[in-house]
Amino acid sequence: METGERLETAVEREVLEETGLVVRAGALAEVFQRIMRDAEGRVEYHYVLADYVCKVISGEPKAADDASRVDWFRIDKLGDLLLTEGTREVIERVYARHS
Repeated sequence: METGERLETAVEREVLEETGLVVRAGALAEVFQRIMRDAEGRVEYHYVLADYVCKVISGEPKAADDASRVDWFRIDKLGDLLLTEGTREVIERVYARHS
């Protein structure tokens, strides 16, 4: 996020930069945090994540510099993916509320 940038604008910009998709940020879906600890148990990173429901306006998905690939997945196939702890549950909760 850039100084003075609205969250919705940052979401739209980041999605475009990282996937090639033009989206419109809609409802704030969920805010959650992830605390990552080092080998000694000390907090190394503490992320606060704000997820938005977005509508794809245009573009074809393509991976950018920090992703090896981009693809669409059915909700019932999430279990087949290697995801960060807690990610699947967030996606399923948001999907249930907004589908």
